Order: sequence, then structure tokens, then C-alpha cells
Amino acid sequence: MNEMMFFLLCGVLSIGVLIGISLMSKVKTAVAGNFISGVSTACAILLTLFYYDILTIAGLWISMVVGLVLGVLWAYRIKMIEMPQVVALLNGFGGIASALTATAMVVGSNQYDTFELVTACLALVVGVVTFTGSMVAAGKLHKLISQKPLVFPKHQLISGLSLAISILSVIMVIFAHELLPLSLVLGWVVGGFFGYIFTIRVGGADMPITISLLNSLSGVAGSIAGMAAGNPLTVAIGGIVGASGLLLTQIMCRSMNRHLMDILLGKTTVSGHAKSAKADASPSADKNTAAEESTVPAEGANLADIMKNAKRIIIIPGYGMALAQAQHLVATLSSKIEQRGAKVDFAIHPVAGRMPGHMNVLLAEANIPYEKLREMDDINPEFSDCDLAIIVGANDVVNPAANTAEGTPIYGMPVIGAEKAKHIVVCNFDLKPGYAGVDNPL
Repeated sequence: MNEMMFFLLCGVLSIGVLIGISLMSKVKTAVAGNFISGVSTACAILLTLFYYDILTIAGLWISMVVGLVLGVLWAYRIKMIEMPQVVALLNGFGGIASALTATAMVVGSNQYDTFELVTACLALVVGVVTFTGSMVAAGKLHKLISQKPLVFPKHQLISGLSLAISILSVIMVIFAHELLPLSLVLGWVVGGFFGYIFTIRVGGADMPITISLLNSLSGVAGSIAGMAAGNPLTVAIGGIVGASGLLLTQIMCRSMNRHLMDILLGKTTVSGHAKSAKADASPSADKNTAAEESTVPAEGANLADIMKNAKRIIIIPGYGMALAQAQHLVATLSSKIEQRGAKVDFAIHPVAGRMPGHMNVLLAEANIPYEKLREMDDINPEFSDCDLAIIVGANDVVNPAANTAEGTPIYGMPVIGAEKAKHIVVCNFDLKPGYAGVDNPL
């Protein structure tokens, strides 16, 4: 195969991945889009093996078969509730793959081309940062480490110095190739430490943005590794992943009224408490008390009567619904309400759950029609005409303290206006603060 044909096929497969991503933005075509992207990626692997004449190396095929088997088994065994940490792990695997590839290229080469060395070292640093950061994010999501922001003394100074040293490890090879071994060591050690120190201070409110950013970094690392290897296909696919991840990060930042630089600098992870709207709305109340109070609606109305008379109902799902795997029960409730002639919609906050689209995936699994899944900005104006808002396992995304509690992780974040509904039913396990650690006066 000549070089021109290789480049042409690289372009076709890159377009195939883009088409797949585009189709995945719509529910009806998401499965097809996922399939197209997967097939294009598989063909890209085979094309690379063929073009570089390594198609007959048995070790590569054994590795790929083992990876394929493990991936399929993992996909079938993993629970939907665990999908956010799986995404974080996959981001980390992409990062470490780029770091290992870059290291192998540098160690196995006797020719020191400056561009290749710099891009390889840069891919190593970005890949290691992605790996350790993703492992911390996965650990937080899986509750292996504390989910609360962990801020060390002089945290900003430490993270700044580790970032500076990581960058320095890349720059030094430009001026002195003999410093290459030191550059590799610094890249692995200090770059890995920076990924840890950066992610450990991220609180729950900013975790969806962090996962999106790490997803982007995994693509960037792959693209840079492709530059070092001179493989245009890796550059293109990595660039697509990096760009799509960055776009998603920007969308998440806008949805949460966040500035990406504030998150990078750890300015949104401070703790705080909101003033309670009611004297008896203490978050320390146990779940039994909460259950008793929830059966006594305002104005002496009976909860059953409220449910029967409500003509407009909005259900607000959150991570608690995912944790309880209650999406099928919620779907049953929605169906029974609609059988009485009431209109039911679902208010979906952009960061409900632990990653973008978490609630959409769960409710789609329960066969909720996608047109009923309404985005926050679209449905918020309708709460004033809503007879009943049913909150199922949601806390931060309906917390009105986001508008008043300055200095808290959720301050300034747009939230679902459930408090404007005529009646509210909260189906939460207890009255404790949500993932962001901010008391909810609602």
C-alpha cells in the first residue's frame, strides 16, 4: 500500500468516526452511531497493522484478543450505576497507553530527532496526568476514597510547582538530549503526582466537568503520541476525541455557570452551608422523621388527593434514583399517572448523576420516551404551572441554595426550579446534603 492510499483511508476512517459521534447525539440513531464509530476504529487498527507491516506479529494479536475478551466480559458484568467510574477508568487507560507508547518510542530509538522527542515527552506527561487523575476520579466515584474535596496546605503552590516541573521535563530535551532519561523520570513521577493533586481537590459538584476534561486529555495524549510516531490516523482520531471532550467540557461549564480556569485552579471546591428555609428542615434529621414529615403535605391536603388531582406533573431524577436502581419503578409510576390523563415530563439537569447524560441513559433503559426527557432550561419556566414536582433521589440539582449560598461549591450553578411547583414530593433516602456537601433548604 502506498502512502497516498494510506492517507486516503485514514481520512475515510476519521470521517467515519465523526459521523458516528454525530449520530450518537440523537437517541434514535445512537446505536447506529456507536456501531459506525466502533467499526471505524477497528478498521483503523487493522489498517495501521497492515501499513506498518506488523500484521503477522503474534504478540499483538494475543494482546488484542485478551483485551477484547476482557472488554466484552466487563461490559456485560458492569452495572449501569457504575458507568461513570468506568468512563473515568477508560479515560485513564487511554492516557497510560499514550504514555507507554511514547516511552517505548524514546527508549527503543537511537536517533534523537528533536520534534519526535519533544512530542513523545509531551504525550508521556499528558498521558500520565490523565491516568492518575482518572484513577482518582474513579476512586472518588466508586467510594474507594473520600468523595469530598481534599485540599492540602499550600495546595495551589504544590500543584503549580508540579505542573511547572512537568512542563520543564518536556522543554529540557530541546536543549540537551543527554537529559532525556531525567526527562522521562520527571514526566512519569511529577506528571503523575500533578494528576493526583489536581483531581483530589475536585468536589462532587465539579466531577462531571472533570470527567469531561480528562476525556479530552486522553484524546490529546493520543494525538500527540501519533505526532511522535508519525501516524496521521492516531493524530486525527486523538484530535477528534480531544476536541469532542473539550466541547463537552465547555457545555458543562456553561450549564453549571462555571469557569474552566476556576476548576483548574481549584476555586470551586470550598465547603459551605446554606441557610435553611425552614427551622425544621434540618439535614441532621433521620430518614424515619423525613418519611413521617413527607406524608403530611402543606395546607392539610392529603398526598393521595394531590396525586389524583394533579394534571401536570414533573419528575426530577437524580443520582439517588440511579443508586437505588429505581428507574423502572419511576417508569411504572409515570405510566400509571398518565393512565389517569395527567401529563408527565422529566426534568433533566445537565449534571444530574456523575457524568453527562447519566439520567438520560438510565431512563432510556426503563423505556421512557425520549421526548419526555426535558432539558433544564426548557422546562424550568413550566414549574410555576406544575401541580406536582416529584424529586427522586436528587439534591444538588434542585438546591435553591445555589442562588444564595456564596462560597459553596454549587453557588451560581443553575438548578431546576422545583420550589416553584404547587406541591413537592421528595423521595430521598435522608435529608443529608448532596454530593457537593451543601445543605438543601428545600
